[in-house]
Amino acid sequence: MASTKRKMTEGALLPHIIIYTIPIILTSVLQLLFNAADLIIVGRYCGSISVAAVGATGAISNLIINLFIGLSVGAGVSVAHALGAKKDTTVHKTVHTAISAALVGGIILTVAGIFLAEPLLKLMGTPKEVISLSATYMKIYFAGMTFTMLYNFCASILRAAGDTKSPLIYLSIAGVLNVGLNVIFVTQFNMNVAGVALATSISQAVSALLVMIALIKRSDACKLSLKKLRFYKAELLKLIRIGIPAGIQGSLFSISNVIIQSSINSFGSVVMSGNASAANIEGFVYVILNAFHQTAVNFTGQNTGAAKYDRVKKTVILCLVLVSIAGLSAGLTAYALGERLLSIYITDSQEAIGYGMTRLAFICIPYFLCGLMDVSTGALRGIGSSLAPMIISVLGVCAFRIAWISTVFQIERFHTPQCLYFSYTISWSLTFIIQMATFVLVYKKHTRQQKEINI
Repeated sequence: MASTKRKMTEGALLPHIIIYTIPIILTSVLQLLFNAADLIIVGRYCGSISVAAVGATGAISNLIINLFIGLSVGAGVSVAHALGAKKDTTVHKTVHTAISAALVGGIILTVAGIFLAEPLLKLMGTPKEVISLSATYMKIYFAGMTFTMLYNFCASILRAAGDTKSPLIYLSIAGVLNVGLNVIFVTQFNMNVAGVALATSISQAVSALLVMIALIKRSDACKLSLKKLRFYKAELLKLIRIGIPAGIQGSLFSISNVIIQSSINSFGSVVMSGNASAANIEGFVYVILNAFHQTAVNFTGQNTGAAKYDRVKKTVILCLVLVSIAGLSAGLTAYALGERLLSIYITDSQEAIGYGMTRLAFICIPYFLCGLMDVSTGALRGIGSSLAPMIISVLGVCAFRIAWISTVFQIERFHTPQCLYFSYTISWSLTFIIQMATFVLVYKKHTRQQKEINI
């Protein structure tokens, strides 16, 4: 652990940031391949209606799970702070509190997902030809939610400790299993969307088991002992203080996405199919950007714990530059290959592919702006400020998009998918500007306090 920590708090930042980030990108890409494999196999063997059914569940699923995923962010930041400050007892307590929260959260989400699936799909105006398949997919997917929570919390702890390679290895194993089970369940057992949901749940269980074993086998303060699982009050309160705002932000993001998905649903199943496929492709661009968010969280977290604020500043600048380069490169590449990629998902509707290309043009190309926004959010969370980015993001992204749909989108000539997608670009830009201004203020406050302590 010591050498890993030195990579964050000592030495040249640029190479360490790149080496740290690449496994996160690869891990996230593999995680996305779970859903990609679902859509590709469903599209090949079951048709565009089934693709639309799977795609219609994304916004609702995120709405339900994001609050608890936010707690995993809180766990990672708390562990990073304690590691940077060399407080091993706090690290130990935080790890066991976090895993306990993952277990409880997973059970709650399973019950909520199974019982709320169909009512929420109906509330979103999901077409009749899609809703039954969508509900089936969601119920099976949420049946395995405890494994999803365990994986996310354990992986967050490992990354905070500087280990980004282990989650990549374990998810690689689970990803291969997921693809194999998808083919078997859909082509041999004719299970349609139920088969791909079951394959995803089983593969998530495998990845969760492997990442838990990794924590159990550690010899440092991050070592997990199942017998010692419990909630420690101080550590739980810090996890909640940092994690709940992140979770609320994610959930409110999802609410705005649910509203946008409902608006997309109003255009019919062909637009839904193109939108779902394009969203899946653009997801691969997003995880590249989000990897720099995670890097910003953990590098600023450990250096804040170590009171090395010059490195905090350098980390943020480097992450902003790198995410811009990566975002522009990935976004333009995805658009250039758009038709070929969409044809992998959609085999029976050229019109749906056309709608998919529209989404890629309006969202994928300027996606680097979302990366800038995410890095600034991560920097604020890493330095210990979680409420401010939540409020800014809720207003700058969620409230803005809802207001856009309620006003501009209602004008007849602007009542188009293009108008919906354009709201993303504007909201990313506004939120990034405000987030960065806030980070500068918080950073100056921390450095001023540190100078007073040194005096």
